Amino acid sequence: MKINKQDILNTGNLDLLASKAVEGFITGLHKSPFHGFSVEFAEHRQYNVGESTRNIDWKLYGRTDKLYTKRFDEETNLRCQIIIDVSSSMQIEEKDSLSKLQYAIWSSAVFLQLLKKQRDASGIVYFDDSVIASSKIASSSRHYKELTNQLERYLTYKSSQKNTDISETLHTIAAQIHKRSLVILFTDFLEEKHDIEKLFNAIKHLKHHKHEVIVFHTLHKSSEINFEFGHTPIHFIDAESGESLKLQPNDIKELYVERMKTYTSTLKSRFAQYKIDYVEADTSLSVESTFIPFLVKRRRMSR
Repeated sequence: MKINKQDILNTGNLDLLASKAVEGFITGLHKSPFHGFSVEFAEHRQYNVGESTRNIDWKLYGRTDKLYTKRFDEETNLRCQIIIDVSSSMQIEEKDSLSKLQYAIWSSAVFLQLLKKQRDASGIVYFDDSVIASSKIASSSRHYKELTNQLERYLTYKSSQKNTDISETLHTIAAQIHKRSLVILFTDFLEEKHDIEKLFNAIKHLKHHKHEVIVFHTLHKSSEINFEFGHTPIHFIDAESGESLKLQPNDIKELYVERMKTYTSTLKSRFAQYKIDYVEADTSLSVESTFIPFLVKRRRMSR
C-alpha cells in the first residue's frame, strides 16, 4: 500500500493507517530477500518429557515428527522507549516530503504497530531543550491507542524558536529506565552547540544500563546534507535561534557539504564505537527504509 504525505497528514486515524502500512510491509517482506525473517519472532524449544503439553506446536510436529513447544509471549516481550525531538529545526517543512518531525511521528506510529503485534511494552518521550511530555511504558491495547492519538496531535505541532538539548534528555531517560530496554531516538542532531563529548557522555549513561539503542538521524538530505538550493540568493533563517543570513548558496556550498560530511562521519564512527545502530533517515524516502534496522534489533533482543 503506497502512502503519501497527504494520506498521513489528513488521515484522522493514524492508528488505522499505520496498521495498513505494517500489513503491506509484512506481505512484501515475505516476498523479498528477507523471506524467512520472522516478523512474529516465534521461537521453539524441543519438548522435554514431563513438561506441560499445552504449548506443543502440533503443526510443527506434523511436519517434522518431533515435539517442540512454543516460546511464551512473556519470554520474548521487551520494553521500548521511543524518543522524539520536537524542536523547531525538526518542524521545518519541505514541499514534497514530510517535515522531519512528521517523518519521526509516522515512523513511530508504524513501530508501535509492530511492537503491539509482539505484545511489547512501549512509551514515548517528546523533547526540545528539555523533556516536554512522556508516557509510561505499557503494553495494553488502550495504552497503544493513547500513544497513537498523542502522536497524531504532534503531526501539526508548532513551537517558536525552541532549541535542542539531546544530551540532557538522554541523561533524564537513562535515569528513569531501570529495566533493559530498546531505546529509539529520532533527531536531526542540529543543536546550537555541537558538543560531541557531551552527547556521548549521555550515550555512555544509556549504555551503562545495557539498553539497546537505535538512532535515526532524521534529515532533509537534499537541503541539509547536499545543500541543494539553486543559484539565486536566499534568505536563511535559523529555526531555533531566529538568526538570519542572506547569501548566495553556491558561495558556501562546498565548505558546508564538507563540514556536514565530517560531522556525520564523526557521529557514525562514535556510535559504532558504542555498538549503537545509526540510520540515516532521509525524509524524501519511504518510512519502510527504517523498518529493517528496527526489526533486526528487535529480533536480536528477543533471543
